[in-house]
Parts: sequence; C-alpha cells; structure tokens
Amino acid sequence: MTTTASHHLSPAFPGRAPWGTANKLRAWQQGALDRYIQNQPRDFLAVATPGAGKTTFALTLASWLLHHHIVQQVTVVAPTEHLKKQWAEAAARIGIRLDPEYSAGPLSKDYHGVAVTYAGVGVRPMLHRNRCEQRKTLVILDEIHHAGDSKSWGEACLEAFDPATRRLALTGTPFRSDTNPIPFVTYEEGNDGIRRSSADYTYGYGNALGDGVVRPVIFLSYSGNMRWRTKAGDEIAARLGEPMTKDAISQAWRTALDPRGDWMPNVLRAADQRLTEVRKGIPDAGGLVIASDQDSARAYAKLLREITGSKATVVLSDDTGASKRIDEFSEDGSRWMVAVRMVSEGVDVPRLAVGVYATTISTPLFFAQAVGRFVRSRRRGETASVFLPTIPYLLGFANEMEVERDHVLDKPKKQGEEDPYAESEKEMDEANKQEDADTGEDEQMSFEALESDAVFDRVLYDGAEFGMQAHPGSEEEQDYLGIPGLLEPDQVQMLLQKRQSRQIAHSRRKPDAEADLLELPADRRPVVSHKELLELRKSLNTMVGAYVHQSGKPHGVIHTELRRVCGGPPSAEATAGQLRERIKKVQEWATRMR
Repeated sequence: MTTTASHHLSPAFPGRAPWGTANKLRAWQQGALDRYIQNQPRDFLAVATPGAGKTTFALTLASWLLHHHIVQQVTVVAPTEHLKKQWAEAAARIGIRLDPEYSAGPLSKDYHGVAVTYAGVGVRPMLHRNRCEQRKTLVILDEIHHAGDSKSWGEACLEAFDPATRRLALTGTPFRSDTNPIPFVTYEEGNDGIRRSSADYTYGYGNALGDGVVRPVIFLSYSGNMRWRTKAGDEIAARLGEPMTKDAISQAWRTALDPRGDWMPNVLRAADQRLTEVRKGIPDAGGLVIASDQDSARAYAKLLREITGSKATVVLSDDTGASKRIDEFSEDGSRWMVAVRMVSEGVDVPRLAVGVYATTISTPLFFAQAVGRFVRSRRRGETASVFLPTIPYLLGFANEMEVERDHVLDKPKKQGEEDPYAESEKEMDEANKQEDADTGEDEQMSFEALESDAVFDRVLYDGAEFGMQAHPGSEEEQDYLGIPGLLEPDQVQMLLQKRQSRQIAHSRRKPDAEADLLELPADRRPVVSHKELLELRKSLNTMVGAYVHQSGKPHGVIHTELRRVCGGPPSAEATAGQLRERIKKVQEWATRMR
C-alpha cells in the first residue's frame, strides 16, 4: 500500500531529501505514513522538528488519500499569506493543485482544493464548513499551535472543520506559553495530574540531527558593557550575562540591540565574517537578522551595507511585496536578509546558514521557530551558526535544543513559584501579530540607551559551552568564527574542544597584567538569572542557619569566616560561583562536626 503513496511524485520531490535519496521519502516520513495507513485515524498529529520535511509528508499522505478515494478534496490552513502560497507551490510539484487565492464561492474544477490562512478561516468559518459537508475533505492544519493564538481562531477551526473526513495536524513546536487548548489535539493526563498534548508521531531535533536531516547549530554568544538612562534620569551600567533583575536584563538587552551603540555593529561584523567562512563550503549560504521593529531593521540593513559593501534584503511585513522579496532572496545568492518576525516560522529559505537573534522576544516557542530557519540541511555536513546576546533565557533555550516539549494545559503553581512558560505571554501575542508597528511606546519612553560594547563570550553546542572571552577582531575570536562550515556533528564538538584548549594554553602564557577580560572557560562562567542568584543566597542562608544550631556560633561570625576562607564580597554582592563555593564549604564544616 505504501508504495502507491508516491505514485506520481516527481524524481526531484522532496527537493531537500537526504543525499542520494531524492526519489524516496525520509525514514521518519515513511514511518509516519505507515503508521497513518495502518491506523486510518480521523485525526493525526505529527510533530517534527523545523526543517525535517513536514510538508513532504503531508502532501504524500494527501496524494495517497486522494488516490484511494478516501477524500475528494484538500484544504490546507497555514499561519501566513506567504506560507499558503508556498504550500500551493509545493503541492503543484506532485500534481495536487491548490488555489491559494480562494476567498468564496464554488472552486474551479481545475483544483483539488484550497490553501487558506487561520485568519481567513476565522473570518468565514461557515464557508469552509459547507465545503467539508459537500465533499469528503482532508484538512491539513500547518503549525496547528497557531489555532490557539486567539479564542476566535480556535473556535472558527472547530466550527469549520468539525465535519472534515480526515484532519492532519502538523507542528514543529507543539508547546505554547499559554494554556489555550489547540483544536483537534488530544490531551492526556499524566501521573502528576497535568494534561499534555499527545502526538501520533514525533520526530525531534535530536533524531533529525542523528539522521543528518537537519544541521547542527553552533550558537555564538556575545557579552559586553551596557550603559543606559532610566525614566528617573539615573544612569545604569551593567554587563550582559551578569545576574540582574528582570527589568535590568530587559534594558541591558535593548541597549545591546540599539544600532547606535557598538554592540550590534561588532556582532554583525562577526556574523558576516562567519558567513564568509561558511560560504567557502556552501557558496550560496545566506544570513538572516531577526529584528524587533521596522526602525531597527532598516538601521541593521544600513550597518550591513557599510560592513559588506552590498545591499541587504529588508522584509518588514507580511504583504505581497515582502513575500516576493523572500522568494527573490531564496534564489539570488545574496548575503543578508533583515526581517521583522515574519521569517521566524515556516518560511522556507534553505540556504540560510547564519543568523543574528536581534530581538527581545524571549519565549521558548519563538526562539525555537527562529532557530528553525537555519537548520534545514541540503547536503551532508552543513552547519548553522546563530549569534546571540548573553541573556540567561536565550542561553537556556540554546542549551535545550534537543528537549522535546508538549503543550501543557494545566500549570499548577506552588506558592511563590513562577511558570517559566507564562512569563512572556504578552511577548508571544506580539510575536504572532502580523503588523510591524512598534507597540512598546510607553516602555521606550522609560529608557534611553547610551552606549554599548561587545565581547565574544562563548560558543554553545549540543548542551556544552566552550571558549573564553575575547575582544572583537582578536585572534581568539577569529579562531571560533573560522570554524569550517562543512562538518559532521561529532567533528564540531572535537574542533570546539581543541579551540578552547588552544585558547587556554595561550592565556596561560600571558602575564596576568595583560588579562583585561575574565579568562575562564565558558563552562566555569555559568550565566545565571536573578532568580537563580536569589535561590543560591537562600540556600546559603539555610545552610548557615543549620550550622548555627550545630556549632553554636552566630550567623555573622559564620558568614565572615566563609568570606575569609573562600574570598569575595558579602553574600548580597557575591557571584553565583562564590555562593556555590561557600555552600560547599559550610556543608563540609557541618559534615566534620557529625
């Protein structure tokens, strides 16, 4: 049965199948197809990492269902106008004709179905319900988590596609930062009483990386000194990566992304150097800067022109012109594109290999979608490189690339406990808007970026961290920017370890007086959030309190003794490493007294 599923696929489809297998389905696609055909479910949720080939799987299944007369027509629902056209083009390559311009009325007999957006379904749900009732319909819900973006979209999808014969839901990121239920998704209650989405087939980033379907991602993180002025007129200076309050992290982050400072020009220059290295092995490799707003995007494009001498493609909104510019960039071989949000999900530009995360959106969903733009592999050995500011949230997401998450409906809170996925629901709403207008006017008024500089901080790969801090343009920085663009995953790990060992050896030969940067390997310079620092102080105080009863000494005496033995400032000013060292020491003292 399965061999007929691709009975009329062209030899070149899927266009980005693994090397040597252009006329075959990838193993996961065939596995998912086999499971579907065996079970014949009405609803099927396939979770596959961005770049794995969800479109190919879905269209092959659509072809099989049409061929066996299980369905008579296909409706594809996509998040954006650009993506519905992309679906129509992909379907046409295997002989399924979808109308991406459909709005109402009878469909021409030339078509097998339509491609619409979630917003379009939200406007006219009864139109699509009537189509499903008239003919047996397969509905493909692309990036179905968007059906939970608003109550009206979810309700419209339920109303429109409840009569559908078959429903295929696709997503690369099945989790959301809210608890809005996603239509046609099954939720199962775990032993902890929490309901989580249940996928019928899952193909995660770790599996895809092992199969060579996606590229390994190298994250290059940059720190630096930031200075800004608050609404009250106070000038504040801080270093990216240092423990700060949530507000201070946000303001330091925005100071770094200000195009008038030195941080962005230095990071863009480094990213362009990385792109030059990658293009030695991937001649058409392109770069993407994901910006927060229109003004920043234009400013970054201007900086890139000064750095590279060539014009960058700027994509500001999800309109027809923007869609055309993305298509042109996909084919023209130019170096850089700058976009506001809309290229964060689903848009297929396989030659993107270098990215700069220049937005303050800090949700795990948006980050995963953004990184997904760079992982599509076209041939064996390609790597992706993403440049980040040293922000605890982002480094955490980067280190959890292979973690598979489900959408959680129930999120009980303990007293005083924060939900890490709920902290930025407002940001997620903003990220899902199609408009590019600056909606943070009040926030902008409370803050003025004054100056910034950049320091190469670390490289993150496969959950490990490498490198010591280095100035932009230094030999140490160039060592990491010059990593070849064609490497197997295990070669990346080995090369990073060698680079770090060489950097450490070079550092040891220098006189201490020349060390103007913190010369410790990244794995000994953990980036912690303000919340984590509070937890460490709390743990230390708890340990000291227990030792007070054991030793009979006052709190102050024990803290003073810990400072004398371990070094460093008072607890309120101590770093995470210093606090951990003191916790370890007081535990050691307590053990000796038993």
